[in-house]
Amino acid sequence: MGIESDAVETVAKLMALSARTAPKARGSDVIQTMIVSGDEEKTALAGAMREYGERHNVGFFIRDAGNVAASDACLIIGSLLNDAVGLDCGACGYATCAEMLEAQKKGAPASAPFRGPNCAVRMADLGIALGSAVKTASIHNVDNRVMYSVGVGALSLGWLEGCGVAYGIPLRASGKDIFFDRTR
Repeated sequence: MGIESDAVETVAKLMALSARTAPKARGSDVIQTMIVSGDEEKTALAGAMREYGERHNVGFFIRDAGNVAASDACLIIGSLLNDAVGLDCGACGYATCAEMLEAQKKGAPASAPFRGPNCAVRMADLGIALGSAVKTASIHNVDNRVMYSVGVGALSLGWLEGCGVAYGIPLRASGKDIFFDRTR
């Protein structure tokens, strides 16, 4: 591992800290994080993403799997499923939080990559945590990109137990940003 890769792992830890300390509704933390940095973990994650892409004919999963395999590390951020803020706001599609939590017990179709329904406010919390994490990567000049496909792959591997939704942020330090100017 080179000096840049070591630095990227340190930044990944700082990003996880940023996600953890990001503001959350009612001060209740439902965010989980995981850092993937070893070749074995990155290969497993890229393989799960590739498999999903091939099974569902979703080409960008296969492309993104290549980015994960070429990354120095990857931060995965998820939101716990069995939680609601308690505002009965209806944004999730249910009149009350209790109704949404009851609907979660029925589960999503097996083909769905995420479990739900989810509290819309908690999904906003997840977005704020992701934004805080990528801000930290940017401050430290680490190339990154938020990827839906990484979260799907991580959850399919059983990572981030208890989370219904997750996203990933692969990280790379190189002379050329591998996450942009990509083919479709």
